[in-house]
Amino acid sequence: MVRAAKRKSSKKNWSERSALDRLTIVLRGAALAGVSVVALSIIWAGSYRIVAPPGTLTMLQRKMSGDVIIHPWTPLSEISPYLVTAVIAAEDTRFCLHNGIDFKAINDAMGEAQNGKRLRGASTISQQTAKNAFLWNGGGWVRKGAEAWMTTLIEIFWPKRRVMEVYLNVAEWGDGLFGAEAAAKARFGKSARHLNKQESALLASVLPNPHKWRVNPPGPYVRGRVQTVRKRMDVVKRDGLDACVVKP
Repeated sequence: MVRAAKRKSSKKNWSERSALDRLTIVLRGAALAGVSVVALSIIWAGSYRIVAPPGTLTMLQRKMSGDVIIHPWTPLSEISPYLVTAVIAAEDTRFCLHNGIDFKAINDAMGEAQNGKRLRGASTISQQTAKNAFLWNGGGWVRKGAEAWMTTLIEIFWPKRRVMEVYLNVAEWGDGLFGAEAAAKARFGKSARHLNKQESALLASVLPNPHKWRVNPPGPYVRGRVQTVRKRMDVVKRDGLDACVVKP
């Protein structure tokens, strides 16, 4: 009886509040929730500068679909520098030059689309790292906004070497393989530190679509892409575009 009376009184008090009072309460609640989300995201991003991500939402999704997840963590010092150069060549040649979001690449892509060319992606390695480590696959403005925010945070808190290290450890190479070490052992029977230039180019070439494009054996499209990546690797190395990660 007492509880029922209290609930009835609470409802009455809420209904008796002015519209302005109710709006103020709602806005304060929303502001508090927003501040909490921002604070937690900062702590989360800051912790991953030191702690290896234990898993990702994509890994959980694959596991729930029946895949066996293989995800050994490997320090960047134990990953072939050829693979670092290859993913920069294949995914983001301006990785060492931008601050996470490459506005020049975005403008170039939009200009090409306006001239009748197919709209290509302009997502950077930093953005892909933010998406893979913290978020989920798929589009939508909510995901894109969260990706931009987390990209900004990791660029603030992490050095470029850490961005690359996390990227190469959470990237998906198909068949439940996550990270360079898992991919190297499954595809070539060796550790990631022993990958040569050709093998690195192969792994980098299938990253955009590892479930469709295969390393063993590579199809005609992948073979052509590998040749392009090999040439770009030479340019990246010549111009020092991997210098923020690979020591000369």
